[in-house]
Amino acid sequence: MHAIRLGVRENRLSDRMAVTESSYEPYVAARSAWVAELDSAIAGFAILDRSDGNVWALFVAPGSEGRGVGRALHEAMLQWAQQERLGKLWLSTARGTRAEQFYAQAGWERVGVTASGEVRFEREIAG
Repeated sequence: MHAIRLGVRENRLSDRMAVTESSYEPYVAARSAWVAELDSAIAGFAILDRSDGNVWALFVAPGSEGRGVGRALHEAMLQWAQQERLGKLWLSTARGTRAEQFYAQAGWERVGVTASGEVRFEREIAG
């Protein structure tokens, strides 16, 4: 997961030390992390922070883009959120990116801009 996070083309970390390999562990332990595999390799991952409904990550390896990996991870995450009755999810992403288009097309509502200039999205989860 960490190699994918560091290797993405968009939404790169400005501080590579802000997210470390151990940053993923609480989400894996909470069972709120998903991976997708293609050809026996991790092609992408998604992580949802159950405590506040934040989509902490949804990234696809550059070599796996355009193969439905992001959509599959997104759907798995939403189904889990519904089962867990989370109510509302939120995320932020850089403006003008494919991620911004992805979330808008997937039914997320743009609700504003964060202090760092990212677009904030929210989505109600029917329970």
